[in-house]
Amino acid sequence: MKKLLSMVLCAMMALTLAGCGGSGGDSSTYTFSSELDIKNLDSSDADDGCSFTAMHAVIDGLMKTDKKGNIVNGVASSSEVSDDGLTHTYKIRKDAKWANGDPVTANDFVYAWHRIFQKKGQYYYMFCDGIASIVGAQEMSDKIDNEEDITDADLDAMGVKAVDDKTLEVTTTTRVSFFDELMSFPCFYPINEKFCEKQGDKYGKSAKTILGNGAFTMTNWEPGSVAEFEKNDKYYDAKTVKIDKLVMKLVQDPKVAAQAFEAGETDFAPINSDLVDKYKKDDSFKQINEGYLFYISVNFQNSDLANLNVRKAISLAINRKDLCENVLKDGSQAASGFVPSGLSISPEGKDFRDEADTYTSYDKKAAQAALDEGLKELGKSEITLRVTYGTDESPMDVFATYLQNALSKLDGIKVEMVATTKQDRIYNKQKNGDFDLATTRWGPDYGDPTTYLTMGISTNGNNYGKYTNSELDALMDKVANESDVNTRWQEMIDAEKIMMDDLCYIPVFEKGTATLQNKDVKGLVIRPVGVPYTFQYVSK
Repeated sequence: MKKLLSMVLCAMMALTLAGCGGSGGDSSTYTFSSELDIKNLDSSDADDGCSFTAMHAVIDGLMKTDKKGNIVNGVASSSEVSDDGLTHTYKIRKDAKWANGDPVTANDFVYAWHRIFQKKGQYYYMFCDGIASIVGAQEMSDKIDNEEDITDADLDAMGVKAVDDKTLEVTTTTRVSFFDELMSFPCFYPINEKFCEKQGDKYGKSAKTILGNGAFTMTNWEPGSVAEFEKNDKYYDAKTVKIDKLVMKLVQDPKVAAQAFEAGETDFAPINSDLVDKYKKDDSFKQINEGYLFYISVNFQNSDLANLNVRKAISLAINRKDLCENVLKDGSQAASGFVPSGLSISPEGKDFRDEADTYTSYDKKAAQAALDEGLKELGKSEITLRVTYGTDESPMDVFATYLQNALSKLDGIKVEMVATTKQDRIYNKQKNGDFDLATTRWGPDYGDPTTYLTMGISTNGNNYGKYTNSELDALMDKVANESDVNTRWQEMIDAEKIMMDDLCYIPVFEKGTATLQNKDVKGLVIRPVGVPYTFQYVSK
């Protein structure tokens, strides 16, 4: 009888653990489910949150995130800024090493930053005027825009220099108040030159072709399936790493992730709106703010969409509150402008959204009137618009379907849906102008409104819709060189007004995420800005 009772109790305990989630009860392993895939771990090319999360697991920059989400020293043991704010000097930790034992040097940063321009990487614009404002970066960006080659002389003129192995000096064209925060972003990460050159074009594309200096080392990566990491014993801050193994389950359907969570096979599972009602009363249910703005990218090369009244009709037709509260149900909130709430605080301590105007509303009658006026101006009775979206980037499909329904209620618009993948949407269709309306998103790279406002600049590489406004370009140039913080703040408010009056992009909602999280896990750092997740401090 005692044996039977013991067996029953063990079975009950197993079921209880399964219901809580958690990597098979293994306290040394943390398992994280992601709806997205890792593009690669090459800081000159990766440009998505999932890749950034994986990259940050294996690489530290000059600065990093602490357990409270604050930006603190990473491989830099200290930093100094000159009185004029133009020269930043970073001392590299003596105990900072690559996983192969090589010391991390100042040249690792010089090499990586030069490389992103040589390869015309996704994020070279972050080095330029208006963001990091590093000397020589804008000139190289202009050459890239003009399809000119970057020369050794161009690189030598860039304001980044290894004074010695452990001293990095960075020179900017203007004072950048958020420069240290930028240094925690992946495009500013170091790269071990010798290792990278040996890998060639394969660098960062597999577990064997990435070398890190961070909390973990990548041991296995099967694209579209799983990525596995182990604690890096050579990490300078290894004492803070409490787990031995990290597992990222990739491209996992929310329903599958939820089932895996219930079975105790994962510690973190993002779920979609269909599952919220089922789990919202569960202790493991948590809504988080990932910081993404979901919006509609408009192709201005389409003559119908170049009409402002047509764009107004599209924006007015969307009931953002209904979409967030009754469809998404994940904590998302209606966007009132292109700069999300909670991103940046003014010199007076006020949120940008509290000081800027509200540019969105729902009014079907006004939407129809705007469309009628637009059609009249175009000399047409009806227009056809394609809505392009990725089916592998939830809830983009829900967003796109809601947009289709909203536009279909207007007389004079015919909607065609173009379902594809995120990669195809961005790098083929949008990049090549093969779209009308694309449902997309942007996550803030750093905590300043310019991370969104620069998207409206005519030469910005992410301005796929080819929106051009000389007044905005001139104003953003002022923002880039403005040293007075109060004047700069007002200029950014004015810049957003230009963008929203033109509806160069149509903001829809600020994304919340519904998740299931193992209650026994502590220390997962979630930031709505920069790298979304930090695993260094996780414990079970």
